[in-house]
Amino acid sequence: MSAASTLQDSPYSWFRLAVSLALATIGGIGIWSGIVVLPFIEVEFGVDRSGASFPYTMSMIGFAVGGLLMGRLADRFGIMVPMFLGSIMLGLGFVASALAPNYWTYVACQAVLIGLGCATIFGPLVADVSLWFQKRRGIAVAVAASGNYIAGTVWPPILTWGIQTYGWRYAYIALGILTVSLMLPLSLFLRRRASLDERPSPSVTARSGGKTLDGTPVLQGLLVLAGLACCVAMSMPQVHIIAYCGDLGYGPARGAEMLSIMLGFGVVSRLSFGFIADRIGGVKTLIIGSFLQCLALLFYIPFDGLASLYVVSAFFGLAQGGIVPSYALIVRDYFLAREAGFRISLVLTATVLGMALGGWLSGEIFDRTGSYQAAFLHGIGWNMLNMAIAFWLLMGRKTAKLRPA
Repeated sequence: MSAASTLQDSPYSWFRLAVSLALATIGGIGIWSGIVVLPFIEVEFGVDRSGASFPYTMSMIGFAVGGLLMGRLADRFGIMVPMFLGSIMLGLGFVASALAPNYWTYVACQAVLIGLGCATIFGPLVADVSLWFQKRRGIAVAVAASGNYIAGTVWPPILTWGIQTYGWRYAYIALGILTVSLMLPLSLFLRRRASLDERPSPSVTARSGGKTLDGTPVLQGLLVLAGLACCVAMSMPQVHIIAYCGDLGYGPARGAEMLSIMLGFGVVSRLSFGFIADRIGGVKTLIIGSFLQCLALLFYIPFDGLASLYVVSAFFGLAQGGIVPSYALIVRDYFLAREAGFRISLVLTATVLGMALGGWLSGEIFDRTGSYQAAFLHGIGWNMLNMAIAFWLLMGRKTAKLRPA
């Protein structure tokens, strides 16, 4: 038995998963802080809704670029090195944003420091977790990917309280100190590196039109497009629910509660879909999640009452939580383990870019139409593209041939 197979699914694997989840939960505040502070930035710097959304978009672009860079570092040096760098950058980013004298300085801090800083807690960290599991890879990846949703559940109400009590600048400084002091010590527990099995994970080869797609740039490109499409759709409720509630007269605090509920149920969804993925695989899990997300987006259009929005937001969280982790499982199915850090980060980076693009486009659509209804329809269109790619992948697997052992 190889060293890799001995360590996979071991007690040490589960310990690493617990540490990874803690790091993702703490560092995940970098993803959601820009959403929570959006209405306050709009007032602070005198910008419109798309202008207030732009710093979040730039932080997600920084997050995307950082995911690729940190993924390469993780493949070469292990996850601890990029985690150290990211923790320091994230802490500095919050403090520098708090001290920003003008709008463009704030945007730069969000993009370069916060975006790059929190990038390690998503794609690279999920990829690292996938190396330590085989039989329970689906649930392990789902747990690791749940960290940013747990962060989205825990942090928005806390940050909203801090902003309302002390102002957003002081709240950001506190976050900077807290993230560095907690994340650096935890990173030390991840210094051990996995022994890699050089084969793709399953014994199947995807085919389309007689052409093998296993491990090809075509397959990688399709996964990137699927990740982009699903998260352009996903971004509409997640990025704009607080502003949407403010426009409807319910106030930003209600929106923060809905975001927290949405992401809390997203954690439940990710864990549930993780168990499901261990039984039916990543592709089928992607199809189920994509269909349910499309249905949830459709429900937002007719139902805009306060109670209805709470219910729909909970359903949206339950619907879409399993989508993003399924990409990591698909990549591990079709590509080499030694490439996991970069390839998983590449696809998950596309999901981040989708969030960034969708967040900005939704704000732009609102500015042009004065309503979020068109933005929801826009998201549904992107969701349909994601579903089409997922079904195409499923058809490829149905015509697969067994790979020789």
